[in-house]
Amino acid sequence: MAQFGGPNDFYASGPSADASYNFDMPEFGQELNFQTFDNTQPTVPPNYDAAYNNAPTQGLGGFYDPTAYTDSSFAQDKSFKQTSAAGGAASGNAFEDEPPLLEELGINPNHIFQKTLAVLNPLRGTDQQILQDTDMAGPLVFCLTLGGILLLSGKVTFSYIYGIGVMGCIFFYCLLSLMVTRSQVTFGAVASVLGYCLLPMVVLSGINILITIQGTLGLIVSGIAIFWCAISASKLFATAFSMDHQQLLIAYPCAMLYGGFALITIY
Repeated sequence: MAQFGGPNDFYASGPSADASYNFDMPEFGQELNFQTFDNTQPTVPPNYDAAYNNAPTQGLGGFYDPTAYTDSSFAQDKSFKQTSAAGGAASGNAFEDEPPLLEELGINPNHIFQKTLAVLNPLRGTDQQILQDTDMAGPLVFCLTLGGILLLSGKVTFSYIYGIGVMGCIFFYCLLSLMVTRSQVTFGAVASVLGYCLLPMVVLSGINILITIQGTLGLIVSGIAIFWCAISASKLFATAFSMDHQQLLIAYPCAMLYGGFALITIY
């Protein structure tokens, strides 16, 4: 390497001298001596074939040996695919066997339609199992419809409707529990029948929007609606709970209950 001098060669007379420095650059004409190595080993090209042949093949037969993929491996793959296909088919059949969403929520459109027809036509026969169903979708719809129509007439009566309805359900549940001996009375079935039989009152409230029913005409129309509700409710109760020859006994309290709804609708 070139001799560039020590660190004190840049000072004029040592580090404590005046601020005068020697910036003389070294001469680049000098020869640079680099370290050399003696490579006495002969040049031999690497033998990749030997390394390849001596490489361990255990666990790597699928990469190096095409014949390592035997018939047993094909059989295992085939059985795995068949098992996967069978599992997918089973899961698909499970989804297909699930009931509809409305049925899972307890809403049966067929039962709602059959109960509505039974209320509109009290002389129509209805299956006992349908009447014993604790369906509350129809009663809630009829209660909200009645309150909404009365709201259009300027009457906010939602609290009265729900209050009278709940008290009526409790009263009829206790009454029917004492009268019925052949079948079991459930609170849901009682509330469902009373709610569906509220449909004539919904019709009466719709008539009240078109014409005023506070006079003699109103009393006649209201009497017809009350009679309609009472006959329908008593007929459904008698059919649902096997109350033979007791329809007239249950019709009177039904008329009293729906008379309260008629008073709310008229006044």
